[in-house]
Amino acid sequence: MDKKVLSRKKIHYRIRKRIIGSAAKPRLSVFRSNADIYCQLIDDANGTTLAAASSRDKDIAAQKVTKSEKSKLVGNAIARKAAELGITTCVFDRGGFLYHGRIKAVADGAREGGLVL
Repeated sequence: MDKKVLSRKKIHYRIRKRIIGSAAKPRLSVFRSNADIYCQLIDDANGTTLAAASSRDKDIAAQKVTKSEKSKLVGNAIARKAAELGITTCVFDRGGFLYHGRIKAVADGAREGGLVL
């Protein structure tokens, strides 16, 4: 791994020491690649993924918008899936990425969808 990835991983481990998701208040984990963005609602107590959404989902990938706008749609999609499961609050795990741009767009989209971060 190159220096940039290792640095992000170290930051992510530092964040994960403090952020723990439960069934009632899962962890909203976000991963950003160059092309796409992925997010999951994770119950760390049981080690299970409750819901997931990404920019590769058919309804989101079909839209011809910028990556930031797609990220907002991903946030909205995960909020919809959380509402179906009866989840209203979660803890946000930015995954070692800086809280701006596409990561912030996911959080904003989730808040607009009704999720409390």
